[in-house]
Amino acid sequence: MKIYTKKGDKGETALYSGQLVPKDNMRVAAYGEVDELNAFVGLARAYSNDSEIKELLKKVQKSLFDVGADLATPIDAKTPKPVSRITPSHSQELEASIDKVEEELKPLTTFILPMGSKDACYLHLCRSVCRRAERKVVTLSHTEKINEEVVIYLNRLSDFFFMLARLSNKRAHVQEEPW
Repeated sequence: MKIYTKKGDKGETALYSGQLVPKDNMRVAAYGEVDELNAFVGLARAYSNDSEIKELLKKVQKSLFDVGADLATPIDAKTPKPVSRITPSHSQELEASIDKVEEELKPLTTFILPMGSKDACYLHLCRSVCRRAERKVVTLSHTEKINEEVVIYLNRLSDFFFMLARLSNKRAHVQEEPW
């Protein structure tokens, strides 16, 4: 399979349903933000020294492909194959992980600066890119029907990255800095 098809040379791309849309279409922008997030998660995963965190990030990367597929396929679209959709179980799995991480950390009493170990800094970057992707998906939801579970998942995912950043700092013996 060739990597280039030349079909996008005129500024259009196909959704999973086959529908052609401009490359600056809000739906394409939304799943493009998710794709960028996935690349940052890969960076965080590559630089992490913590095997448990690396495994959690690998699961997230796979789920982000589901998010992208979900966003690339309008809810009512006819597709040649079933489409991966985000379900409540995706967010519930994140919540369980957040709860487990929280047991290892001291409760926060103030805002903290997004800094610390290299691992934590990459995770804070993932958190902020995730928030941007979430905003783009919310903007899309104002004009097109989407799977509402995607917004919930992205919201929970940014919390997850925040907690992993805190955990990375703790495990690296790096003190959090209050605002």
